[in-house]
Amino acid sequence: MHLGHTHDGPAAVSADATRPDGTRRALRIGLGGPVGSGKTATVAALCRELRDRLSIAVVTNDIYTREDADFLLNNAVLPPERIQAVETGACPHTAIRDDISANLEAVEDLEDAVGPLDLILVESGGDNLTATFSKGLVDAQIFVIDVAGGDDIPRKGGPGVTTADLLVINKTDLAPYVGSDLEQMALDAKKQRGDLPVAFTSLTSAEGVGPVADWVRAQLAAWTA
Repeated sequence: MHLGHTHDGPAAVSADATRPDGTRRALRIGLGGPVGSGKTATVAALCRELRDRLSIAVVTNDIYTREDADFLLNNAVLPPERIQAVETGACPHTAIRDDISANLEAVEDLEDAVGPLDLILVESGGDNLTATFSKGLVDAQIFVIDVAGGDDIPRKGGPGVTTADLLVINKTDLAPYVGSDLEQMALDAKKQRGDLPVAFTSLTSAEGVGPVADWVRAQLAAWTA
């Protein structure tokens, strides 16, 4: 299931789209969402889907570990030099919204080391429904929830659900086992988000991360146009 609302270009284009040398910097897309919703698996799937045609790097955020970065490294989704880990040492939203200096340094280091890059994915540590990214850090953001967390999550709202440039409702294959009503989730998401797009994903299915990858490609096309 994919609710194919359109969204013209990156919702938040930074005032500074160039690097100090005058070249265009990479498009930065943030991924946030609750613990266990499938953020890292979505990042991994996007890397596999896009890496043959795009130059990609990833920044992960964990509070005290490199768990998410190690998952990506162990699954060889990108060469090691294209993955940077940030240990926030505090609530995850602090490093993506309040004090973004560590993440900014990480994305700039990646562009210096392995650029030019087309796309940098910045994954937040697991947080609640209030997690949002600073517009100084990312140009657009994806918020990932999953059906196992309850089919009332879209109805509850919160900034992540209501304002993210793309809402991903993940693990749809689990819906029959956890009693989640996908149609109701779609209706509730539409009420909360209006014309902002929603994608339903199951990373175990043939379609997999396809709807999210298509959205990322559209954002990148607008960024480079």
